[in-house]
Amino acid sequence: MTDSSQSSWAEIFTPRFATVTLILCLGVALLAFNAFLASISLPTAVQEMGGVALISWALTLFLVFAIVGGSGAALLKQRLGARTALLASAGVFLAGTVVAATATSMEQVLVGRALQGLGEGVVSAICFALIPELFPSRLVPKVFGLQAMIWAIAAFGGPAVAGLLTELVSWRAAFLVNVPLVLLFAAMVTVKVPAHSPEDRKVVSFPGIRLLTIGAAIMLVALAGLAQPLAATGLLIAAAALLVLVVWLDARATDRLMPPDAFRPISVVGTGLWMVLLINVAGAGSAVYLVLVVQEMWGYGPTAAGALAATLAVAWSASAILVANVRSKETRKTLIRLGPAMIGAGLLLVLAGLELDQVAIVVAGQLIIGSGFGTCNGYLNLTMMEAASDAERDRTSALMPTTQSAGNAIGAALAGVAANSAGMADAVSAVEIKLAVMPIYVLGAAMAALAFAAAWRMVSMIRPQDVNSSFAAG
Repeated sequence: MTDSSQSSWAEIFTPRFATVTLILCLGVALLAFNAFLASISLPTAVQEMGGVALISWALTLFLVFAIVGGSGAALLKQRLGARTALLASAGVFLAGTVVAATATSMEQVLVGRALQGLGEGVVSAICFALIPELFPSRLVPKVFGLQAMIWAIAAFGGPAVAGLLTELVSWRAAFLVNVPLVLLFAAMVTVKVPAHSPEDRKVVSFPGIRLLTIGAAIMLVALAGLAQPLAATGLLIAAAALLVLVVWLDARATDRLMPPDAFRPISVVGTGLWMVLLINVAGAGSAVYLVLVVQEMWGYGPTAAGALAATLAVAWSASAILVANVRSKETRKTLIRLGPAMIGAGLLLVLAGLELDQVAIVVAGQLIIGSGFGTCNGYLNLTMMEAASDAERDRTSALMPTTQSAGNAIGAALAGVAANSAGMADAVSAVEIKLAVMPIYVLGAAMAALAFAAAWRMVSMIRPQDVNSSFAAG
């Protein structure tokens, strides 16, 4: 990690970077707004078409295919070049949007959501890979701060826009709002993202077995969140075995999906990926259950409960912007370590607020959790980008959002197992809900503690001589 030269926020909006900044914002916006769209619009679609038993799969399939797409994004970028890969994946996302918006059955909606997830997974991963390619390292924290701002806007604006379109027009319009965003994104990519010459492209083999194995593992994780505790435990063990198998197979493949030290705690990149995974596992349980719990216990409506949950995104955005100007490498190391500690403390504070029926304590905990993510996320990603060699930079950068999504999926499933084991499904009274919610937050805090250990080890391995890439040197 190097000390960065001073830079201002205005620089990412100068003519040199403005179009690239807009491309990344649109790529993040597609993911962020679609994270909230299905939960708001699909209940109305179910009333029209039926298929209520399939509604949860709209999010599950989106997530599974997004992880699969993100896993193969680095190889796709090598094979086609960034511009062609982005345009192709945006086309897949657009096709999925049209399929879902014109659906006459929930089965067709699920096909559309799967295509949306596949396209968005590739878009998100390649956008991450383009950050160190198109921005100097001194601007990267500001780029991540801007992305956090997009998520905060989506957390509040996404449900509102989807709800208004669903009520005033139709649920189909809520899907079709993606169309102008995708077209604008494609236009900006065509103008700004450099085209690779045929000589620069590499012939790579299709990693079908590894991608199918990743998809199967994430599908098992999703099923675990719906199963009874004993069956869920077995499904999670099987999923973990498959993911370990993928990492093992990939390390021996000619055309790898991951950097060679992925998830090996012997390097900055390997340990950093564990931290990325664990902090997202830690936060997923509260993200899944908080809205439900405050509605059941305190009688909150969907809007009030959603606003309470969205305070986390606001804190994430504000803290990411606040720390984006840090230039001291020692301060950056401290922020990386501080993040998971804040996440764990915030989760325990939210639990205390729920147990004591104190909304102010819950809000404080949410703000601390969000600030923990915002404090460490940008410099965690930047550190891995700097530590990766030029040859492995694409794989490392593209794997980051995929690992985040995998952490959210695994965390949601683990929280489901913990909640069901504690009787959440049958809880009626406030006392029963309080007992059932406790293992969710204790588990999250435990995952945050593991993330803190990974952060400590990662930071301790950072040495000036370990900076391997021209990106870091610049």
